Amino acid sequence: MNIVLTGGGSGGHIAPVLAVAHELKQQSPKSRLTYIGQKNDGLLDVVRQNDAIDSVETVSAGKLRRYSEEGWRQLLDLKTQALNVRDVFRTLCGIVESYRLLGRLKPAVVFSRGGYVSVPVALAAKLRGVPYITHDADSLPSLANRIIARWAAVHAVALPAALYPYPKETIVEVGMPTGHKHRPVTAAIQQRYKQELQVDAYDEVLLVTGGGNGARMLNEAMVANARYLLATLPNLVIFHFTGRELEAETRQAYEKLKLGKAQARVRVHAFEADLYRYSGAADVVVGRGGMSSIAEFALQRKACLLVPSKQLSWNVKNSHSLAQQGAVVELTEDQAEQPERLGRTLAELLQNADKRAKLSRAIARLAHPHAASELAELIRKTGQGT
Repeated sequence: MNIVLTGGGSGGHIAPVLAVAHELKQQSPKSRLTYIGQKNDGLLDVVRQNDAIDSVETVSAGKLRRYSEEGWRQLLDLKTQALNVRDVFRTLCGIVESYRLLGRLKPAVVFSRGGYVSVPVALAAKLRGVPYITHDADSLPSLANRIIARWAAVHAVALPAALYPYPKETIVEVGMPTGHKHRPVTAAIQQRYKQELQVDAYDEVLLVTGGGNGARMLNEAMVANARYLLATLPNLVIFHFTGRELEAETRQAYEKLKLGKAQARVRVHAFEADLYRYSGAADVVVGRGGMSSIAEFALQRKACLLVPSKQLSWNVKNSHSLAQQGAVVELTEDQAEQPERLGRTLAELLQNADKRAKLSRAIARLAHPHAASELAELIRKTGQGT
């Protein structure tokens, strides 16, 4: 069976696709999996390096720029509107490219995780008469998924079906797919990850990640609080994942702090495909509000502090919902930018094992360890017409 997988623009889209690809190969080793991504996507190399993907293709795609806090002022931003018009034409080109590509690949089914590239691919699948499945991680479906939802054969969702605006008969709740290397982290497994990452057994580990593309706001806030944290916790090791385009500026910002010997306890990375090792070694994780990362941390039972992007309403909604359930600690961007607010909150969490354990138990209840397997089976059955 030929299967097309699509979704991109961030690690939050690509990681679940690769998790599903692994399970598809486990269930049907002879299936041929083709990933269709967006041209110039900075994370395409991650897909190409994945053993489950047989081939990678790219098409044109465009985005609609919307900023939730700007409202009507957006309409007066001529540059933004010009970019939106340009990207409409990119999407139209992408539909043509995808139509030709699907004609050559002849897939039995298409799976879309969302992102800009999913629009031309899914619309081309509709024109070709190829069934496609969408997956929504957040309770508020992305614009891309809302555009292509009308013709989807199945809407796979991560949260309870009642939260979604799709016809009930098309919704299947599967949870959020996570990579097969993500699993509950015991004390022994955490120590093993620490050893692999050359961290002493008794060191505290803090992981900071803004997702595959990074988050400048979070990077800057972390740098601003690094001196306080390192002075307060002399055995703290910080693994900071900045995003590829933001690595150089973040590394330079840390160097300007002139931390002396403590500088060695700050380890800056752009991106790593094996993030599970770093989160597995961590005592506390600082992240955004994307459900893909949250699902991974939930499966590993990690204490998390979330700083959701105020420009992404689903980020805010996810984070706020989890905070209300006692599953995470939450700071708004404005709070995180207050002097030492982020540092003091993290120091309190790192020094309070009972609070971390409570958060760990709460977030673990949200995990769906079999989501990728169930979604892979759903894709295969849809491709078989059953």
